Amino acid sequence: MAVYTLEVSTGSMLHAGTFDNLYVTLTGTEKQSERTQLTSSGLDDETGKVGTYSVTTLFYLGCLLLLKLEKDPFHESPEKDWFCSKIVVKTPEQEEILFPCHRWLSRGDFVLLRGGRATKASEDLHPRLVEQRKKELVQQKLRYEWHEHADGMSYNVNINDPKAVPAEIGFSFSKAFQFEYLRKIASAELRKKDLTAEPWENFEAMKRFSWLKQSSVAEYVVQHWKDDDFFGYQFLNGANPFMIQHCSKLPSNFRVTEEMVKPFLASGSSLTVEMKCLYILQKGNIFITDYKIMEHLPTRVTDGKPVALTAALCLLYLNPEKKLLPIAIQLSQQPSEENPIFLPSDLESDWLLAKTFVRHADGLYSVLISHLQNTHLLAEVFAMATLRNLPMIHPLHKLLIPHHRYTLHINIYARALLYGPGGILGKTSLDIDGLTELLRRGVSQTTYTSLCLPENIAARGLDSIPNFYYRDDALRLWSIISSFVKAVVAYYYQSDSEVSSDSELQEWINEIFYYGFLGNRDSGIPSSFQTVAELIKFITMVIFTSSAQHAASSQAQFAFLGYIPNGPLLLYNEPPTTKGQSSMDAILATLPDKSFTGLSMSLLWQVSRKYDDFVPLGTYPQQRFGEPAVLQMIEDFQTELSSLSIAISKRNSEMELPYNYLNPKEMENSVTS
Repeated sequence: MAVYTLEVSTGSMLHAGTFDNLYVTLTGTEKQSERTQLTSSGLDDETGKVGTYSVTTLFYLGCLLLLKLEKDPFHESPEKDWFCSKIVVKTPEQEEILFPCHRWLSRGDFVLLRGGRATKASEDLHPRLVEQRKKELVQQKLRYEWHEHADGMSYNVNINDPKAVPAEIGFSFSKAFQFEYLRKIASAELRKKDLTAEPWENFEAMKRFSWLKQSSVAEYVVQHWKDDDFFGYQFLNGANPFMIQHCSKLPSNFRVTEEMVKPFLASGSSLTVEMKCLYILQKGNIFITDYKIMEHLPTRVTDGKPVALTAALCLLYLNPEKKLLPIAIQLSQQPSEENPIFLPSDLESDWLLAKTFVRHADGLYSVLISHLQNTHLLAEVFAMATLRNLPMIHPLHKLLIPHHRYTLHINIYARALLYGPGGILGKTSLDIDGLTELLRRGVSQTTYTSLCLPENIAARGLDSIPNFYYRDDALRLWSIISSFVKAVVAYYYQSDSEVSSDSELQEWINEIFYYGFLGNRDSGIPSSFQTVAELIKFITMVIFTSSAQHAASSQAQFAFLGYIPNGPLLLYNEPPTTKGQSSMDAILATLPDKSFTGLSMSLLWQVSRKYDDFVPLGTYPQQRFGEPAVLQMIEDFQTELSSLSIAISKRNSEMELPYNYLNPKEMENSVTS
């Protein structure tokens, strides 16, 4: 007779417990146990409960292979799902084997769990394990099918209704409740304001939203949005620090002359001198943002005419006081007499209007490319490929799945509410066709270099520009994540041949290449892995994109774009074609009306919220690895992140405008909002 002791853990989230009966069947290399009821009265309805039970068999089962867990379909109590976190089995030989579950079970459901060390396909030798591994992936590929949202865009999951999301990828009860609660709070605030489709009377009236007072950064923006040094600061540490690059030669279509900008440079200097590399480790002091991607996009039609959208160019100068200042703005790509170069010496309202059009283009790029396309939609591709191609026992499934938490569910909501037909984002300057075209361009222009932070920073020539807190924190995070990934990957892949021969891994990256990047080989995205080093780099990018990069683009959105004059997503009037004809009233008439102001502010406020079931980067409440060596790697990872968090907090305590978006304790482990 052999006795197996089971510790069954219920999840700690709201409503995770159950009164239903549970049954277990153990399968070993030698025998299979009888179907055993864990308790005659069922588990009580308590979250976080750990119950201890026994399975007794007449014969030794051999090495444990599988654990079948069933939820009783015939119990008379009300229907209620149960969340099983894990089961730890102690064998007659006193060996403890972890069987991770981390899923909801409905009445009548069953799940087959694998325990023990994480394994690659080539390491499964027993026929039962090989069969189960294949069956799991077949089921996952049927459940999560690829869908083409629009030609030229990354593919997504084939689920349109947020209510139809499978429980294993869905929000928790608390997340779902808070998500809906925040939507209702936002709607109530808008109803209370009774905002109409009328222009604003003055800039002061735009400040009277309680949301702005909830963010110290937003309050700072309200006070400083007109200032040139703050305008420049935002290209480094605002909601979109992904556009600016060093400029060593002006684009041929940006006809800025030496005489135009000389008054704004250091005494005795020139544009040519300032663009040159002055020192070995320091590039020149001229930078540029170019919104060519916005050129000729379809826009909304209002009162019979398309609304304004400019493909602006902005030249910036790092002055001797280390402040980044705009020195020239051109509001469209084609130079002409009707497309003047605006300068800081122009009429105050001319210069402010030109900066507003730049902030308009930057705001749209921030929301739609930096945030939606380059984090949400890419993270969805990564999550889909993981669910479809890496079984739960695969080491990279265990490593990556916490970084995919809620990603599919929030993106399904996004398609239903934001950028699908009738979505809020189709009410910006871009209509749905324009929005879709911009996302297409975003996909076609995404490269592996742009996604790998150290290479991206180097390619943009931003290695040495001072006061670039996004770069400083992000590079440190990339290094910490890379060290962690390197340790875990090297533990399971001890040679390049183990990488190249892992068929599941090769299918994973192949699907990402074709469904995420549409097979574009010019992007540099790999379609296969041949070495351990290649794998480490790509996994680092996936985790960084799904955590740090998303935090940098998402958390800053309301703070910097919430006050509408600083980040309008809609402008009505055409850009000026001559100088000296503007006024502050003309700027007010160009900005969004009251109704759209409230709508966009509400959206940005909601996507920037932190939820109660927030999981910080590096925190893994759902134990999936049982190997002591890997658990130590996770602990080391958390220690490094904690040290970075302390350093960032210390730096921020000495700053007038803190940069906290990449503080590890403040960023989510995955794309969740």
